[in-house]
Amino acid sequence: MNEDILLVYSKLGGKEFFVELVNKFYERVETDQILRPMYPENLDPGKDHLAGFLAQYFGGPAEYSAERGHPRLRQRHRLFPIDQAARDAWVNHMVASVQSMDVPEYESRILTEYFENTATLLMNR
Repeated sequence: MNEDILLVYSKLGGKEFFVELVNKFYERVETDQILRPMYPENLDPGKDHLAGFLAQYFGGPAEYSAERGHPRLRQRHRLFPIDQAARDAWVNHMVASVQSMDVPEYESRILTEYFENTATLLMNR
């Protein structure tokens, strides 16, 4: 499945897919009592960063790295209290966002596996 990660971008419609996914995800975050306090008042910059990162990770152009440098996920998230509850909330919102879109089963599994594994790695509490 690892080689297929880089094909997700093109199979799901490019950056537009990731922008829509992130918008759906942030709609859920806005009302989440665990996650919302971790985000700034203005969610728009975070939306742009996440959509760009995901697009690049899943095979799109390296625009995120050109603009923001190496992702350094653990370092960028170290100040946020990411415990099991926060991890689960984040994953559940992201998976629900994927499921709300017309994503083929195989690509859905690739996305879900990445979100679950990465969120677990970012736990720091």
